[in-house]
Amino acid sequence: MFHIWAVIPAPPPFRGRGAQSGAASSRFNLPSREVDGDWRDHMVALDGPPVTLRTIVTEERPKSILTFNRSPDIPFDRSVNAYRGCEHGCIYCFARPSHAYHDLSPGLDFETRLFAKPDAAALLRATLARRGYVARPIAMGTNTDPYQPIEGRYRITRALLEVCLEARHPVTITTKSDRVLHDIDLLRQMAAHNLVAVAVSITSLDARLSRLLEPRATTPERRLAALGTLAQAGVPVHCSIAPVIPAITDQFLEEIVTRAAAAGVRSAGWIALRLPHEVAPLFREWLAVHFPDRADKVMGIVRSIRGGRDNDPGFFSRLRPGGVWADLLRARFRLACRRAGIEQQRFELDCSSFRPPDSDGQLRLL
Repeated sequence: MFHIWAVIPAPPPFRGRGAQSGAASSRFNLPSREVDGDWRDHMVALDGPPVTLRTIVTEERPKSILTFNRSPDIPFDRSVNAYRGCEHGCIYCFARPSHAYHDLSPGLDFETRLFAKPDAAALLRATLARRGYVARPIAMGTNTDPYQPIEGRYRITRALLEVCLEARHPVTITTKSDRVLHDIDLLRQMAAHNLVAVAVSITSLDARLSRLLEPRATTPERRLAALGTLAQAGVPVHCSIAPVIPAITDQFLEEIVTRAAAAGVRSAGWIALRLPHEVAPLFREWLAVHFPDRADKVMGIVRSIRGGRDNDPGFFSRLRPGGVWADLLRARFRLACRRAGIEQQRFELDCSSFRPPDSDGQLRLL
């Protein structure tokens, strides 16, 4: 008797998405599920790749828009997020676990089930108009990208910037998209009053690798070009090399610094990969699909800089990894900046010119 053994290959990764699955969070006793979203979005052809997942946007009507925090290791105390979830689909995104609060998965739901806040600008106006409000820089892009693809339709970020310009309120922006250039007219005006600084995050210089890591984000070349355009327009810019993934993207560290400096950037920084909560298993799954040959090596280095764990959640240490590998990355970065002439310019935005906006929504003459 002959036995024929057939090796059944694993299903191909979801095309155009970062996460490879939609497992629900176990931290909130949510029921696990094999797929999330509309079942029709997850149909798999027997002889081909899975059907492309659709992006679904739900409009959300919150009662407030400004979020305050007391974290001692971050440089801002308030933020605005125009959207929940992010279509960029960055597999390493530390914000993914926040989707579990909505009974949605930090995996595929995070990048396909999005929430938009059309009333954000009106809510911000009302907040800034309150008696006793004290201005401090508002951070945009701290949780999800303010210039992800749906901003092209909703323009919520632009509306928020219009309110801040009117009120002379300082803002910092972090993005992975050159869509920020759509608002360069506002940013140029804000920069003239020392009210804005923009950080553009660049992870690698390999377009193919970028498509795997952050499938719907702007290409690295376009992000570098955006840095140059903003710098030429007089907008203070910062190049954020984030995250640095050992044995995957760290090879680009020096070249990113060099290219950013050539574009006119005078401030740069790097952040090591962080894998909080559900991000760790999602990232391990991504490694198994795309880099099975070095998955153990990558996670071994990650654990070596995070005190033997996949993630170190401690204040300060979460942003300052330890160990030999972390020290090596710091040394490489410092040397690259010195050679490129980047002196780590600090941006001190003006809070003294703040003036409460008209609560009725009528714009002042600037």
